[in-house]
Amino acid sequence: MSIYATSIARLDGQPNALSAVDGKVTLVVNVASKCGLTPQYEGLEALQKQYAGRGFSVLGVPCNQFKGQEPGTAEEIQTFCSTTYGVTFPLTEKVDVNGDDRHPLYAALTPVADAEGASGDIRWNFEKFLVGRDGNVLARFSPMVAPDAPEVIAAIEAAL
Repeated sequence: MSIYATSIARLDGQPNALSAVDGKVTLVVNVASKCGLTPQYEGLEALQKQYAGRGFSVLGVPCNQFKGQEPGTAEEIQTFCSTTYGVTFPLTEKVDVNGDDRHPLYAALTPVADAEGASGDIRWNFEKFLVGRDGNVLARFSPMVAPDAPEVIAAIEAAL
């Protein structure tokens, strides 16, 4: 099933955040503003700029489930992302990615295993899922895999 059929609001509360990326190759990333991996925003924005013209987008999904590292309001998150990292890619509402209140988007993403065979629960902030134009998950990358890692670039290039 296409993840693009899933309902999730935009960070500003408007409905249907996935409409902005429907039909594109999309890198879905659970993000946080106060994490040791937060500088990955820079690499994610670089991917957005490099590949947007070819039908690609990053989609940031704020989550506060990992040691409270995304405590801000929607406005605080938006301001932080735009002023600190110049983020232009779409951001969704803050959601749970694990547990009983796991958002349906992550219920669709998490069964996919990464290169090491890890599937299921999100392990930390900045776990990445590459989704094809048809909405099917193509790849999963550990939080420690940088956005500009050769395996991420190769997967994006192959999907485009």
